[in-house]
Amino acid sequence: MSAHCQLTGAKPGFGKTISHSHRRTSRRFDPNIQRKRYWLASEGRHVRLTLSAKGIKTVDSIGVEAAVARIRARGVKV
Repeated sequence: MSAHCQLTGAKPGFGKTISHSHRRTSRRFDPNIQRKRYWLASEGRHVRLTLSAKGIKTVDSIGVEAAVARIRARGVKV
């Protein structure tokens, strides 16, 4: 599963880890990605979405129908 949110578009960020001796090594900041299953009443079926923690909160506030509409507007198949 790729670390990419279908709703918010959150994806990994990249940077450096700096040790005590100040040596720099590359690292990756992954978003908190979860797979959630929602009931889509308009289609009479469940949809499984890959969402970040912020994306889950967004679905809770705007509703599943509006969230799926936004995801489809971005061109992602649900």
